[in-house]
Amino acid sequence: MIPESRPIFFLGAGAIVRDAHVPAYRGAGIPIGGFVDLDRTRAEALAATVPGARAFASLAELLDATSAASGILDIALPPQALARTIDALPAGSTVLIQKPFGRTLAEATELRDALARRGIRGAVNFQLRHAPVVRVLRALLASGAIGEIVDVELRVVCSMPWDTWPFLAGMPRMEILMHSIHYLDLCRALLGEPTRVWSWAAPHPAAREIADARSTTILAFESHGAPRRAVVTTYHHHIAPESHDASHLRVEGTRGTAVARLGVNLDYPRGRPDTLSWSADGGAWRDEPVVGNWFPHAFAGSMGALLEAARAGRDPADSNFDDAWRTMALVETCYKSAAAGETVPELPR
Repeated sequence: MIPESRPIFFLGAGAIVRDAHVPAYRGAGIPIGGFVDLDRTRAEALAATVPGARAFASLAELLDATSAASGILDIALPPQALARTIDALPAGSTVLIQKPFGRTLAEATELRDALARRGIRGAVNFQLRHAPVVRVLRALLASGAIGEIVDVELRVVCSMPWDTWPFLAGMPRMEILMHSIHYLDLCRALLGEPTRVWSWAAPHPAAREIADARSTTILAFESHGAPRRAVVTTYHHHIAPESHDASHLRVEGTRGTAVARLGVNLDYPRGRPDTLSWSADGGAWRDEPVVGNWFPHAFAGSMGALLEAARAGRDPADSNFDDAWRTMALVETCYKSAAAGETVPELPR
């Protein structure tokens, strides 16, 4: 349980809130104040599952209740709705914004600047950083058990139910922006800013209404030793029986290897258990205990980090608006590369 938690009020009551935010917060003892959604019946259905939560008839009603309770706003809306929503928020609010941070780097810049003008503090919900298996992995890396990172691979081969999110249809950018962005953000967290990027993204015949449903990105990073590489590759229309599907994060170090399974992709949204195995110096594989999964437990981690920062009167260290903007800059670079080939990132300093 997270002590002295302020109540959370949701803008949006869709599948991600139902399947991840609500069970994560309830499991961590984070109080939920209520929901507002364009579909009132959806907000009412979710509120009915949470003791003490309300379904609000309007955004104004929810904002009044949030202010009265010194609550936190959890904005779980499509990226195209973020600008007008932020304009409606009271100055000085504390918010968690569901990724992505807009649809383009230009939108991310406008959102970051609007939030700063209004004195709104918070973070973007790049919750993979807070997944239990990632926390265990980062502790393993920090211990030096497998040496210095040389190579990272994130590989997903699964069947993703894109119809869970109807707003994805028709978006000019989809897979990298809405899914692989998690892995790109994690690569930044593990390795820093890439110096070279090569991306490829394309639709799939089974989902022609979705702009890009599979992608591959190669990232190069500067290093004092050997150059470091990360590869992110995804295929979301795998229809064969379970056996050769995949959802893993593999880290190769100078002394050994760690492999984490991200089980949510393998049977979304129920998933399979997250796991972590590692080997050092040619020794046998060892299994590290992992308590909890990316979905839903990481969501309590990202909100917990925001609540802790809010209590201290500061921005969170992870995924604050400036840091999230840099992940959006990397996504922008990926799409430029997908259109033109290898691209050198141009991040303003």
